[in-house]
Order: sequence, then C-alpha cells, then structure tokens
Amino acid sequence: MIPGSDSGPRPIILDTDPGQDDAIAILAALAAPELEVLGVTAVAGNVPLELTARNARMICELAGRPDVPVFAGCDRPVRRELVTAEHVHGSTGIDGAELPEPTTALQPQHAVDWMAETLSAAGEREITICPVGPMTNVAAVLEANPQAARSIKEIVCMGGGFFGGGNTTPAAEFNVFVDPDAAQTVLRCGAPVTMLPLDATHKALMPRSWIDRVRALGTAAGEAAAGMLDFYERFDIDKYGMSGGPLHDPNVIAYLLRPDLYRGRHCNVEVEAESSLTLGMTVVDWWGVTDRPPNCQYITEVDADGFYDLLLALLARLP
Repeated sequence: MIPGSDSGPRPIILDTDPGQDDAIAILAALAAPELEVLGVTAVAGNVPLELTARNARMICELAGRPDVPVFAGCDRPVRRELVTAEHVHGSTGIDGAELPEPTTALQPQHAVDWMAETLSAAGEREITICPVGPMTNVAAVLEANPQAARSIKEIVCMGGGFFGGGNTTPAAEFNVFVDPDAAQTVLRCGAPVTMLPLDATHKALMPRSWIDRVRALGTAAGEAAAGMLDFYERFDIDKYGMSGGPLHDPNVIAYLLRPDLYRGRHCNVEVEAESSLTLGMTVVDWWGVTDRPPNCQYITEVDADGFYDLLLALLARLP
C-alpha cells in the first residue's frame, strides 16, 4: 500500500531525457496519487531532444495520461557540445518496447519559458522540480530568473556519484558530465536540493524475478516496462558484472513518496567544471572538512526491497 497524504497531491515538474529508466520514472510519477505532474519537460541527454520529447509523449500515452503536457526544452548543454548515450539506451532511447508513435502534440511553448511562468505564478516553496537527466533546462530557468528559486519546494535530482566513482568517466556520472555547468547552477541556486547519486542507485539492483513480476502484471504498461528493462539492464550487467542493473531515475519518485527508504547527509556538493581529468565530478564534503556551507541532501543508502516493492505497486496501477 502506498502511503497517502492529507495535504493533497504534491505538484511536481518532471524534467527528463528518456531513456528507459526515465520512462519508468515517468510511469511511476503518473501512477502516484500523491503527486500532481504539472508537466513533463524534455531535455537532450540520453538521446537528442527530438527523441526525448517524442519518448516523453509516448510514455505519457502508455500511462493513459495524454492530458499531461510535454514541453521540449534545451537541445544542448549550457556551454558544451552534447554527449549522448545510445550505447546504453539504444538508438531510440527506449529500445526494448514497441510503442506506437505519439498522437499528442508537443506544447508550443519552450520548456524553459513554461517552467519560468509556472514558478512565477506559484507561491513560496510550492513546486518540486525533478530533474532525472542533464539539468540544462532547470539551470536555464534559474540563470534567467534567480527569484524563481523561492517558488521551489525542493529540487530532487538523479545525478552524481562520489564514493564509487562515475559511470561515464572514472570521476563523473552521466547526467552531471553532460552538463556540469548546469548541475553547479542548480546546487548553488539557494533552493533545497536532494541528490540521488550512483552511491545510492547502485545499491538497488533489479532482480531478474522483479522484471518478471512487472511483465506478469499483464498490462500494456507492464509489458512495455519489462521489455525496456530487459534491454536496459544488459549494459550494466556486462559492464560491472552485476547480478542486475541499477534503476537510477525512479529513485527520485520513490524518494518523494517514501523518504524513509533513504538515508544520506546534508553537506556541501560542488561540481568540477574545468578539469579535463575530472570534468563532471561531484565533490562531496561528506566529513565537513571545508568551510563551504551545506547545499545538498546527498543520499547514499536505499532500502532496495522497499524501493522495488513500491515501484511494482505503482506500475500495477497503470493500464
């Protein structure tokens, strides 16, 4: 049973670059009655923007939620060339699922403009921003409208890695590596930030039996999710020799619903944006050895069984 809330659903903006794990995060967010997805904003990352915007609409339709508006955002990082990850996610970004082309249109407004307007109209600390890809869109909003941070209840992002190194370079996780300047802007914006890094997500590996349970739901969403996960996990199994692949991005949604499943520390996190050797590294002052003020709740522990039970319950709600 997913715990409820007496204060009404929590309004969120899901900023994403689908990606199979992004797709599962979108499905989970749309299935959760505790969350109100105001909109999905696409960014270039795992695959180029044309595909991430397409994939986001396909996943919303798969969830039976074509009413959720999808906005296309930035097609490249703030100050760098785009790096993509088709070698992980396949040429479409969501290889493994045979989904029809989306029938809903992209919203005509640019994602950054829509986010800025939405935050401008919101009350203080009202809206939660959930970046599960490179943080280019969110940084663009904050750089153009620094006052928008006042309307953000929390930024809960998937990104970074410190104790176990990176997954794209020895030092850097993919989302931060693609746009380290954007990640630094987000960490310095003044709004509360919670980061779900590789240090946590690599502790929640997908059991083969869990993917089978997703397929056994017997729904369109369950079949598509299982197909995507079959394709997606083979990369990490081959790379790391793991028993199953980590499912990174849905941890953001699980954290919103069940923060009791997670543990971490409020500390300072900075991003290396200059060094060619450690570009995109998230430098975590875990032991407080500098005078830099804490700016991030950095998560390092997850109850993997609780996470996968929650995620299965959410997917079971979908058509």
